Amino acid sequence: MIQFSNINKQFDQFKVLNNIELQFEEGNIIALIGPNACGKTTLIKTLLGMVIPDSGEIFYQGKSIKNDWNYRNYIGYMPQIGKYPENMTVGQVIGMIEDLRNVAHKDLDRELYESYKLKDILYKRMGALSGGTRQKVSAYLAFLFHPQVLVLDEPTAGLDPLSALILREKIIKEKQKGKIILITSHILSELDDIVNQIVYMEEGKIIFNKPLAQVKADTGKEKLTEAIAAIMNVDKRG
Repeated sequence: MIQFSNINKQFDQFKVLNNIELQFEEGNIIALIGPNACGKTTLIKTLLGMVIPDSGEIFYQGKSIKNDWNYRNYIGYMPQIGKYPENMTVGQVIGMIEDLRNVAHKDLDRELYESYKLKDILYKRMGALSGGTRQKVSAYLAFLFHPQVLVLDEPTAGLDPLSALILREKIIKEKQKGKIILITSHILSELDDIVNQIVYMEEGKIIFNKPLAQVKADTGKEKLTEAIAAIMNVDKRG
C-alpha cells in the first residue's frame, strides 16, 4: 500500500501540491490524469524521492519513506523522456543499471528484452536512438527487477502500435501479480481497458479519486475520455 498524507509542495509563489491525500492498494492500475502543470509529475517525484514535500508524509507498506531510501528498491520507474549518457551504448546502460542494483541475473525480468529484441541494438549509442527505441529501453529497465510498484509516466509516448500493445499486455500481466501500477497519460483511450482507479488533478489538488466503474456510472459514459469531459463540463457550468 502507498499512502500520501497531507502532502504540500510550493515552488516560489506557486503551490504545486495542495494537501494531497491518496491511498493506492495492491492489484490496482491507477490513472493519474489532469491538464499540463496540474502537479502530476511533482506528485510522482515525491514518491520517487526526487522532490521533498514541504509538509506531509508518504508511507509505503505502512512505513514512512522519510530518510529511508530502501523502499525505492521496490519501485520501477519509466520516465516520459529517459535521460541517459548519450555516448554509452544500450548494452552499457543496461549493464550499468544491473551493476548498481547488484541483483543476480537469474532474478531479472527479461520479457521485454526479448519482446523488443533489444539484443539487436546493444551496440548502438543512446544518443543515436529514436524516441520510440529509447522508450523501449526505459520500459525494459522499469520492469527489470520485478518491482512491486510501477510508476509509468506517459509510457507509450513515441512507441509504434505493436510496441505499445506489447507494453500494454505486460502491464496487465503485472497487475495480475498484485502490483501497484501508477500511469500518467494524456491519451485517455489507452487507459480505458486496463485501469480501474482514476485520480484527476487540477492546480495541485485532487479533484476526484474514484474507481473507473464509478466514474462511468456517474456520467453515463462508456469511454473514459467522454466521462472526464462530462465531469469537467459540469464543473465549468457550476
